[in-house]
Amino acid sequence: MLQLRFVFLFIFLFLISIQLNAQDLLDLFDDDPETIEYVQSTFKSTRIINGQSIMNPPKGEMFFIISHRFGALNGGLYELFGIDQSSVRFGFEYGITDRIAISLGRSSYLKNYDGFIKYKLIRQSKGSKVIPFSLSWFSSISINSLKWEDPSLNNLFSSRLSYTHQFLLARKFSNKFSVQIMPSYIHNNLVETKLDQNDIFAIGAGGRFKITNRLSLNGEYFYLLPGKTADDYVNSLSVGVDIETGGHVFQLHLTNSLGMFENAFISQTNENWLDGGIHFGFNVVRVFSL
Repeated sequence: MLQLRFVFLFIFLFLISIQLNAQDLLDLFDDDPETIEYVQSTFKSTRIINGQSIMNPPKGEMFFIISHRFGALNGGLYELFGIDQSSVRFGFEYGITDRIAISLGRSSYLKNYDGFIKYKLIRQSKGSKVIPFSLSWFSSISINSLKWEDPSLNNLFSSRLSYTHQFLLARKFSNKFSVQIMPSYIHNNLVETKLDQNDIFAIGAGGRFKITNRLSLNGEYFYLLPGKTADDYVNSLSVGVDIETGGHVFQLHLTNSLGMFENAFISQTNENWLDGGIHFGFNVVRVFSL
């Protein structure tokens, strides 16, 4: 209960800090394009680095995303500083409407399948009606498809499932600078021991600083709220750059997280930057209009 109060208090303080100007809540959901000028390009891609951004594929467009994470730099010359090791994720994201996006993906890490839906609740706008932030709801499911360690047991398919729910609360402060806060909840149907947490809470924060029209610096951090998971794992920290080239967006980054789906990089990161547990990685985003 204390963890939930912390999450909602954090959201409340953020909303106060950007001054809602006493707008009626119903005004935030006003969707009249003739009276509202919506803020565009809060982030360059649908992901900041590992985590989701407030952005969705436009209606009728599909994003094909190829993500790689190489081994840790502390693998040394023998592993060519991680180049000899690689994890990959392929994913498709589709804009059903300008507000609703869905996705399917497959990762080599844990042979995981994932799918999600992301819905824009509120969109930042200026002009005749000022809404100072954007808010999306993100909900995903992941399926660990590794072979059972002991096939003789009565293993249940539901034991393979994990769920993630997030609020994505973002504001574009200027043409160059954007910030996003990500209260996160993860549920694992099966954990290794009775001491491990089925339910995990975290707070994420990410930002973007645009250097040129086609180049930006990004950063991202997820803080695990106190508990057994926070004791056993470390917080995910990532930095990188986004490069836009026509129909592609290249995201190059350094991160201590190997997994590329939410419950992996938020709650299962076990390497430390100070120990050289840093993975070079990239996302390549290709846009298709259907």
